[in-house]
Amino acid sequence: MRFSLTVVLCLVVLLSAPFAGAAADSREALVQEVLAATPLIDGHNDAPWAIRDRWSNQLGSFDFHDTASIDKPMHTDLKRLKEGGVGAQFWSVWVPTDLEGGDAVTTVIEQIDLVHRLVDRYPDEMELALTASDIRRIHSDGKIASLIGIEGGHSIDNSMAVLRALFQLGARYMTLTHWQNVDWCDAATEAPEHDGLTDFGEAVVGEMNRLGMMVDLSHVSAEVMRQVLDITKAPVIFSHSSAFAINPHPRNVPDDILRQVTENAGVVMVNFGSYFLAQSHTERWAALKAEREKLKSLHPGDPDRVKREMDQWMADYPVPTVGLSVLGDHVEHIRNIAGIDHVGLGSDYDGIGALPEEMGDVTGYPRLLAELARRGWNREDLGKLAGENLMRVMADVEKVAIGLQKTRQPEEMWFEGDDS
Repeated sequence: MRFSLTVVLCLVVLLSAPFAGAAADSREALVQEVLAATPLIDGHNDAPWAIRDRWSNQLGSFDFHDTASIDKPMHTDLKRLKEGGVGAQFWSVWVPTDLEGGDAVTTVIEQIDLVHRLVDRYPDEMELALTASDIRRIHSDGKIASLIGIEGGHSIDNSMAVLRALFQLGARYMTLTHWQNVDWCDAATEAPEHDGLTDFGEAVVGEMNRLGMMVDLSHVSAEVMRQVLDITKAPVIFSHSSAFAINPHPRNVPDDILRQVTENAGVVMVNFGSYFLAQSHTERWAALKAEREKLKSLHPGDPDRVKREMDQWMADYPVPTVGLSVLGDHVEHIRNIAGIDHVGLGSDYDGIGALPEEMGDVTGYPRLLAELARRGWNREDLGKLAGENLMRVMADVEKVAIGLQKTRQPEEMWFEGDDS
């Protein structure tokens, strides 16, 4: 009996379908085992600023159990965090870079206060965590461990005293810059002013080591990354950065620095934003900005025409689709270069626009872990990615701080202008 190629292929598909389904079920079961045993820790979520932007930090104005049903839904709420298996969340207390001095300090304290009030308002679902052991304990109690991360060194107003005060208020990492340089450190996305860190910037890193505050190198220039990795006494984190080798965006981490992270015993937590994941997305955004500026120069005083023509441009050049596999590629690249002990997850939810397919909100983590399981990741590897690596880094930072506090007094350097 002879069969056509089409018939043979159909038989192969029909016979393999049950095995494919069983394999998917097995991966899903593996992911659930991992999430039960290990708190999935997201290194960066901007929900606090979204709450400020929409409701002026008035927690009585909405229900954080469910923000999916509101106009322009948030990426985040308690219901979906649970569905996504999140065991611990670093809430970003970002403030805009155009706020300076006392305004920046006041605003970051308001955002820290918001996180405290949010946790207090939902005590059955959330609890503030200050240490690595807190994370594991809170996760075992079935709650979401809530941690605070400062995004942008402008928030300390060049003051060691403010840095210490923010640590006392619960901040457990600080991203040294945001999109723009600060007076003592260069950002990745602005022309360098300091050739990396100034003397004051080095002192900030030293004081963070002494306090037990994790140094976050997301957003800083590559030169700052290298300098910090040379001088820090404790492991560092990148709370929400991806792989430069896959998409050469200045916010991503080059391979030579990934190798330094291995030596430092730190962790790079992968950003989920399509803008950082896919070069096609990054290039479209750059082209969009250039087109807008061109139209403004061609049609001065005619914003309506600029808007019409920009709308047409965006229709002609739609946002590229980015698959879940691209996010998986970034995770795997960092694993391959830095090692399995040095990769984590830092979504940037509620701080970014476009996201990969299947990762549109905080329910997506199990799908990412299942994708990695499909690629051959085992239970131990998935657990390290999900949260074990970050908890190890945090515990190491705490141990370094205990040692340094025995030999160092609080840093008393004053900022005195450009000391680069």
